[in-house]
Amino acid sequence: MFDEIQFDKINRLPKYLFAEINDLKMELRREGKDIIDFSMGNPDAPTPKPIIDKLCETAQKPKTHGYSASKGIYKLRLAMRKWYKRKYNVDLDPDTEIVATMGSKEGYVHLVQAISNPGDVAIVPDPTYPIHSQAFILAGANVEKMQLVFDEDTFEVDEDRFLADVEDHLDNSIPKAKFLVVNFPHNPSTATVTPEFYERLVALAKEKRFYIISDIAYADITFDGYTTPSIMSVEGAKDVAVEAYTLSKSYNMAGWRVGFIVGNKKLIGALQSIKSWLDYGMFTPIQVAATVALDEHDYIPQKEIIPRYKKRRDVMLNAFGKAGWPLAKPSASMFIWAKIPEIAREMGSLEFSKQLLLRADVAVSPGIGFGKYGDGYVRIALIENQNRIRQAARNIKKFLKELEEAKK
Repeated sequence: MFDEIQFDKINRLPKYLFAEINDLKMELRREGKDIIDFSMGNPDAPTPKPIIDKLCETAQKPKTHGYSASKGIYKLRLAMRKWYKRKYNVDLDPDTEIVATMGSKEGYVHLVQAISNPGDVAIVPDPTYPIHSQAFILAGANVEKMQLVFDEDTFEVDEDRFLADVEDHLDNSIPKAKFLVVNFPHNPSTATVTPEFYERLVALAKEKRFYIISDIAYADITFDGYTTPSIMSVEGAKDVAVEAYTLSKSYNMAGWRVGFIVGNKKLIGALQSIKSWLDYGMFTPIQVAATVALDEHDYIPQKEIIPRYKKRRDVMLNAFGKAGWPLAKPSASMFIWAKIPEIAREMGSLEFSKQLLLRADVAVSPGIGFGKYGDGYVRIALIENQNRIRQAARNIKKFLKELEEAKK
């Protein structure tokens, strides 16, 4: 009898392809294998000490142990306002244009739940971080995937093509698309855009009447002179857009779950409303520590976080290249978006990732898990130290040589 009961929202979700790699990885570890794990964007370094110290200090105060504010304590929202003013010269109202969330992922999902009606359409580039599309599925809306086209050597988005494709989808979707998701620096591909891109996108949104949801989770992690632009810098952006930011990657605070959604008052108001029903906000000492991170320690990404990822990126490009797997150099984020080596390309990304685990003890994320246009790639997170990266390269060199010999 109960087998006949269906959960339609869950049934609409696709198979979680990363689970196959995760299960295989855990099985191999139980067998005693030393797996070099590049599969998840989970920072391996500790949260900087001044932030931990503030958490511990605040947690000693009994008055901080009660319920907090669902939209975030005022001082934390004010710190985010100062961050946008400092970094992008953007003025935001901390009461009506900023919400502190339990990580940007939670904020994004709750925002989509608050603003989506059943049957609404969202345009989401492919490949994509999975929740960018699946949040709409869970909300009962529909998703139109749009191929993300970028230069495979520089990872610069073909902005003319992107805007033309958005317009084409808007003109042909039934019902007309209400939302567009953008995420630059992009996860998984690391693709980047220029400030002019957002100017043109905001103009298009006003002309065609759709909302933009921008995710800049990797805004602070940039290299070689590249600077991440924000859509909020564009005049009139707050009429049509919101933007998500998180401390997870910039401050090694992934497990702390501190994020923000800012921008359009109508959308922010909807998020504030749904959060008031769903939660009481983050633990107050976490919010106080996050406030101090933004107000007093905003040098941390530049001085501590970026140099670590840049060094690892450069070591990986060199070591993997010598191993027979040349990689293109990204200018942002904590990932390498790696085209599958030619000798293994016919495997597809899922099988290649499995074989890399089984035969080289190296874990990566298969590109197909991010969408059909990701299948020729794998995503490699820069979360292992330099010695481990070099060891992975040695393992991969042996694996690729075995593949070559098998094909002779």
